[in-house]
This record gives sequence, C-alpha cells and structure tokens, in this order.
Amino acid sequence: MTGFEITGASAADMGLFRAWADEEGWNPGDSDRFAFMVADPAGFLVGRVDGEPVACISAVRYGAGFGFIGFYIARPAVRGQGYGIRLWNAGMERLDGRLVGLDGVVEQQGNYRKSGFRPAWNNVRYEGAPGDEDGDGDGDGGGHGGGVGIVDAASLPFGQLAAYDRRFFPEARDAFLSAWVGLPGRTALAAVRDGRIEGLGVIRPCSAASRIGPLYAATPEVAAALLRGLARHAPGGVVAVDVPDAHPRAAALFTGLGLVPTFEAARMYTGPAPELDLAGLYGVTSLELG
Repeated sequence: MTGFEITGASAADMGLFRAWADEEGWNPGDSDRFAFMVADPAGFLVGRVDGEPVACISAVRYGAGFGFIGFYIARPAVRGQGYGIRLWNAGMERLDGRLVGLDGVVEQQGNYRKSGFRPAWNNVRYEGAPGDEDGDGDGDGGGHGGGVGIVDAASLPFGQLAAYDRRFFPEARDAFLSAWVGLPGRTALAAVRDGRIEGLGVIRPCSAASRIGPLYAATPEVAAALLRGLARHAPGGVVAVDVPDAHPRAAALFTGLGLVPTFEAARMYTGPAPELDLAGLYGVTSLELG
C-alpha cells in the first residue's frame, strides 16, 4: 500500500462522495453534502493512492456520545487491496468511545458484525407515486389530517423543529437540521395541531426518485397527508422513503398507497439501540448520517 494516505475530505471530495454513491445505486440527494459538512466538517475521510482519491467514509460525531458511519465506499478498481479496511479503522477510531450506528447494505452486514455491530431493524426503501385516498382528488391529504394543518416548516420557530427531531434521533443535531430543511430546492412540511408539531417531512431532489426523509408523524393519517403533500414537489410524483421495518404500520401504509420496496439496509449499532419514538418514525432522514 505504498503511497496510500488518509486525509480529511475537501469540498471537492464531497462532490466525489456523492458521485460514487450514485454509481453504487444509493440515489443520494443532489445537495445532501452541504448539510452533511455542517453536521461535522471533520467527519469525512478520503483515502488516496499517490494523491488520487480511491475510497471514502464518513464518521460523524453527534453530541458527546453518539456517532454514525456512512459513505463507506472503495472504488471497484482498488477493492480487495486493503485500502477500505484502513479507512474503516480510521473512521471507527474517530468515533472511539461512542455508541456508533450505521445502515449496512446486505452484502456487508457480516463484516459489520465482525466490528461489533448488531442489527436493530431494517430500513426498507419504498418507491412510487402515492395514491390519493383523501376523497377530494387534489392529493393534498386534506381528508386525513383530523384537525391537523399542513404548513411550511420554515414558518415555525426552529427551536420547535429541533425539539421535535430529538424524539427520533439520539443526540441534538441542530446545525445539520437547519441546513437539511432549508437548502434550496427542498420542501419541508410540518403537521401542526393546536400549536404542537405532530409531523415533519422533507423532500429533496435526487438523480432518480426524489427522497423523503425524515418523515415523522403522530398517526398513519398524518404521515399519509405529509407524504402526498411532499410528493406534489417531485417530478411525476415519484418518491422514495427509507422505512423502518420495526414500525409495521409504516410499511403497511406505504404498501397501501401503492409504493413498492426496492432496496434494504440494516440499521446496526455497536451497543444497545437508543430509545427512539419508533411509533412516529415513518422514514429515516439519511442512510449516510442517520
């Protein structure tokens, strides 16, 4: 491995990460990297051979006790040469002493187990154009809210959004969340009842189906209303959502709306899974950063 070095990623490298993830068929968001860098600017590593980038990983720190591994990619031409495992070890060293999570593709889950990760649930990607079942034919979900109003999330105090997000994520991630919901080209909708947030969803453009994540909701009806409202901002109404199979009602909802499973990854942790509001988690934010 002469000439191999590991460095922090540059802004240009982050563009490569996205392109490589696209080639792997992961369908990353067009602008995800801008929010990712805000989460932890030093949390993205690149492996180079004689100065040429050949592998990448993210090892992002949240708060004092949590970390998340993602973007673990070695270019096909260098696989099996030991570069990937060196980068993996560097990423895990950066998160030493923390509970670490990841979303592992099926073919790598055995390797992750060897590093101490254990599965908590599977995130199943559902794709399609959600059907209109609200009875008024306009696709806005108006018949399902039960007194809940669907509003632009940008109209709400950010502190409310951040506090709501903490129900579904192990640590505060305010800087990331503010960028995630506010980047140009995205739409963020919130479900509000009597001044309380009862749902949140963000849709972002991608190379293929527009991705929705997170998708939080107090009930399946609120989730459906948010889903259909967000889908109105997707080309052809086609969306993709990574749905925890630990929430069976969520899977049933998406199946009932005509979406079909297309991809699967296992959410794994190095210790006990954190306590989250899984009953309200209809779609995870990102497979790269949790």
